[in-house]
Amino acid sequence: MSEKKKVAFITLGCKVNTSETEGMKRLFQKAGYETVPENEYADVYIVNTCTVTSMSDKKSRQMLRRAHGLNPQAIVAAVGCFAQVSPDEAAKIPGVNLVVGNNMKHQIVELVENVAGDRPVTLVNERKSLSVYEELPVEAYDGHTRAFLKIQDGCDQFCSYCIIPYARGPVRSRSLEDVIHEAEGFAQRGYKEVVLTGIHLTSYGDDKNGAGLGDLIYRIHDIEGIERIRLGSLEPMFLTMDFIQRIKSLPKFCPHFHISLQSGCERTLRRMNRKYTPEDYRGIVKALREHIPDVTLTTDIMVGFPGETEEDFLESYRFCEEMEFLWIHVFKYSPRKGTPAAKYPDQVDAAIKDQRSRDMIALAERMRERIFGQYIGREMSVLMEQPIKGSPRDMEGLTANYIPVAVEVENPCAGEIIKTRLLSIEGERMRGTLD
Repeated sequence: MSEKKKVAFITLGCKVNTSETEGMKRLFQKAGYETVPENEYADVYIVNTCTVTSMSDKKSRQMLRRAHGLNPQAIVAAVGCFAQVSPDEAAKIPGVNLVVGNNMKHQIVELVENVAGDRPVTLVNERKSLSVYEELPVEAYDGHTRAFLKIQDGCDQFCSYCIIPYARGPVRSRSLEDVIHEAEGFAQRGYKEVVLTGIHLTSYGDDKNGAGLGDLIYRIHDIEGIERIRLGSLEPMFLTMDFIQRIKSLPKFCPHFHISLQSGCERTLRRMNRKYTPEDYRGIVKALREHIPDVTLTTDIMVGFPGETEEDFLESYRFCEEMEFLWIHVFKYSPRKGTPAAKYPDQVDAAIKDQRSRDMIALAERMRERIFGQYIGREMSVLMEQPIKGSPRDMEGLTANYIPVAVEVENPCAGEIIKTRLLSIEGERMRGTLD
């Protein structure tokens, strides 16, 4: 009996990529391949790339080279957003045999098995061809106790700095019944929390003139076994009072919202082609806090966007301070070729971007500590996720409102939701105890 071929996956970027990697993994397993960790010897390496920043491009290139170094005889496939946007660059990387765009991952096994010769094969379609939702069903997530449920792909917003609409194509939604079927499968396999993900999540259903995100949440809420429903990144203007009223009474809905801000400066938001103002955002946050107990907010903030003056930055900084975010993903603007902002003449100096990033991160840390302090002594339900490295009896988990908690346990309990009293702050998480 011949030995199984081995395949390894390296995943960069967002939760959508995580979901798509699991879908590809399932295809290889059904074809008889053995999945091995990304740093081990394999016959095939699938690198699911990212291109959201120039650092993402750099990391994608590094991982492709690393895969080739692990086994120079292996087939190395570049898939995903970097492959879609920069196929020629990906194909030039030594050892890359296959470059696959964002609508052909469902054929990955066949494409890998048909690779022949020394010249890399590039299979990337134009944006307008990415018009049909690509089905990559997922059954389970290795090493995860939360299931990421992809419901949507593509984006039509065209923010002036963002390459993703070109990498992912136009908005297309997964059918409601397919989403429900996958969610039911997760429940049957013991997953208690599902995280709804997509490239522009709030566009779900817009292309079908049918059920929208709110309708989908209600359907998933009825699934026995699912105890938590969490949303991925949201556009602010989606969070209308009608939506807030619909979900506030749903006990399974997690009171945590990741609402993309990008900047708290109105002038910068206009130049970014974002479709809201700080005042719009402020009103949404006020409504959430008035209607949803224990709600927490996380966000993305860009510093150093072209033309951002010191006063613009301070306006953004002060607005973030007012919003009291639990967590901020701070990133420095980097030009993306093909986007309008890359051509703006008033690029910000790298040293200034570095300083603004440090200042915003320091603010985020202070806000997080203040919010953590409000929960000392509270009993919260924590979904246990994984053991903490270097602490044999400690496990880490998440509250429904996204507070990470370390707990000492007698026995491993990954995947269980446990009542935990929060005692203290330990850096980026809290320490809890089982009463």
